[in-house]
Amino acid sequence: MNRINIKLKEGQKILSIYFTAGYPKLNDTVHIIQELEKNGVDLIEIGLPFSDPLADGPTIQESSTTALKNGMHTELLFEQLNDIRKSVSIPLIIMGYFNPIFQYGVEAFCKKCQEIGIDGLILPDLPLDVYQKDYEAIFKKYGLVNVFLITPQTSDERIKQIDEASNGFIYMVSSASTTGTTKGFGDPQLRYFERISALNLKNPQIVGFGINTAETFKQATRSAAGAIIGSAFIKHLTSYGVDSISKFVQSIR
Repeated sequence: MNRINIKLKEGQKILSIYFTAGYPKLNDTVHIIQELEKNGVDLIEIGLPFSDPLADGPTIQESSTTALKNGMHTELLFEQLNDIRKSVSIPLIIMGYFNPIFQYGVEAFCKKCQEIGIDGLILPDLPLDVYQKDYEAIFKKYGLVNVFLITPQTSDERIKQIDEASNGFIYMVSSASTTGTTKGFGDPQLRYFERISALNLKNPQIVGFGINTAETFKQATRSAAGAIIGSAFIKHLTSYGVDSISKFVQSIR
């Protein structure tokens, strides 16, 4: 069974952390992953930097720009992660945009993910119908969970289609804005969380966008299986460095 599914079956509220590979420094990637696991994070999303990250807010965009300037690229990320399973056991997901994966070769990319122990992919710009038509068989061949995103504007019918096509969890975007721009959750977001919960989907939902404190983590996970923190963690890395990861995780839990 995929590590993501095993973790989800444990029933605890998932704390997932996103960071950009190659940031703050090119060779920080493995150390950050190890520190996150050591400090009790349940799942890690490794951002593959891209030059045109449309869904990302300024914090993640800036981290991607810096990582690319540092020299990060797909092949280098695979090299950095080559021995990651010797020291890390929690689920690892690569999150990015489809173009670099298409350029690398979708099957070659998925095969490499399986070889080094990546459990899933999050590709916000890969449409459901294209995935099902052209790539689903490849993802399944290499044991990869493909995580789809939903937003408050996604219809119930579409959500059920995504749920049917999913085999891990659904990434529930808390708002229609880009990452890092939401400050707390108001009644509309909380009603949205409750609406999705009431659909009784077969896949658990993990909330992303706008989680940056213990309180927002608690709000997001009241009706969901977990929450994802990205921009707030990257801001912490920028201000305090890699050696302060424990302080950040403790502030959430």
